[in-house]
Amino acid sequence: MNVTLRQLRAFVALVRTGSFTAASRHLHVTQSALSGLIKELEHGLDVRLVERSTRRVQLSEIGEAFYPWAAKMLEDLDSALRAIADIKELQTGVVRIAAPQLMACTLLPDMVTAFTRQHGAIKVRLVDCAVEEVLDSVQRGEVDFGIGPERALTAETTARPLFDQPFVAIFPPDHALARLKRVTWKDALAYPMISLRGEYTRRLSADLQAVHPELMLEPVHEVAFMTTAISMVKAGQGITTALPYGLSIIDQGQLEARVLEGPRISRRFHIFARKNRMLSPAAAGFCDFLVQACLKQDWVRLPEAVSR
Repeated sequence: MNVTLRQLRAFVALVRTGSFTAASRHLHVTQSALSGLIKELEHGLDVRLVERSTRRVQLSEIGEAFYPWAAKMLEDLDSALRAIADIKELQTGVVRIAAPQLMACTLLPDMVTAFTRQHGAIKVRLVDCAVEEVLDSVQRGEVDFGIGPERALTAETTARPLFDQPFVAIFPPDHALARLKRVTWKDALAYPMISLRGEYTRRLSADLQAVHPELMLEPVHEVAFMTTAISMVKAGQGITTALPYGLSIIDQGQLEARVLEGPRISRRFHIFARKNRMLSPAAAGFCDFLVQACLKQDWVRLPEAVSR
């Protein structure tokens, strides 16, 4: 059997309109072309679908049985094509994002709200996790993409730059560092330091050593989440370092933030995705939105703005 969509559409239109004249007008074809499509369909199926003994269309017994199936197939196909069109136009879809916990509770909620206001039928689902789990989630295919600081990539992973930010010191308002107009790493490391365990601390220590070998990052506490570190700072257990995108939660804790100088060390954040998996239109649309939104943020263009 060699049945085409044009033949099926011709048959369904003929049944629904009840005449060759109306069906050909509906499909914008000539009556002879419509009649040819019906004959091709009957030849392909090797059955008679339409009785042509009267001026009005009358289906054969097989035609009566075949019509509901043909109509359902076309309806399902048209629904699928409309769904694809909606996704391409960013009207529907689900976007799954892995992000560090601090970013998931500060920067991203507002970004998600702004995006879904423009594309109300798209659902954005955040997976908050430890920094070191972001790439793993991407590589396992649990999310469409992840957001995190620069890391060594596998051959299956891509990275799209998102923003650069300098490290800031976080401390209570009555801390000795609050009296300084300019806070250096040497100043900060003179006090008990709370840091994130794993790659965060190792990379930061290596960056400091590369510029000033005498600067040693030796945390008194290493935790999994930055929100934990910030809570410990508020409780007076030490100071910590963070990036300015999390300043809203720092403000809520009534803590102080200063850009760390001598040297100023920055971190570049990326959007990570799997190389062998094309992003859906909804996910790609959110990525583009996120990049443009970050470019408009003062803390991206002017990191000095967090020096208070």
